[in-house]
Amino acid sequence: MSKTVSALNGASAEGFVSVRDMGLQGMITLRGDLGAAKLKKAVKSATGGDMPTQGHIALSDKGGAAWMSPDEVLILVPYAEVADTLAGIGKAMGKDHHLAVDVSDARCLFAITGEDSLVREALAKLMPVDLAPDAFAPGRFRRSRMAQVPAAMWIAAPGEGRVICFRSVAQYVFDVLKGASAPGSEVRYIAR
Repeated sequence: MSKTVSALNGASAEGFVSVRDMGLQGMITLRGDLGAAKLKKAVKSATGGDMPTQGHIALSDKGGAAWMSPDEVLILVPYAEVADTLAGIGKAMGKDHHLAVDVSDARCLFAITGEDSLVREALAKLMPVDLAPDAFAPGRFRRSRMAQVPAAMWIAAPGEGRVICFRSVAQYVFDVLKGASAPGSEVRYIAR
């Protein structure tokens, strides 16, 4: 029997910030009417948190939900709980129109940690996003391009960034994050 592993099996790199494959992460794409009471209740039941507003992620001790588009959220739960969470969403939604799909093995999650301004700098080198603390506070969520590939990111807490990408480009994203945080390449454009 094979053992499930993350895209880069825990790879990490040290530069002016640390970059690390966070391992297996449960992820569910949930599509439907984000304003519907049943869908909001399903998200709360699945994650322990509220439905995120546009451009935000709502995190709790149980999981999280990230706003992806006007009719889509990304549910984050422990990897081992995806099947039960999907069943719970299906039960909560009943016959109401929705789509819930396990995308855990199609995605990769990275942690970028270090001094807050340097975490933001490493991400800003690769994404066309204003990462100044007053423009992109913890709880904000952004889908964009990271160098040449689509990615999504958020600041989990000061000095802790997260990046989600497709598994097929995980090595590329790891390499560009490692390059963007190479020792001695700090610009220190973002104020501390």
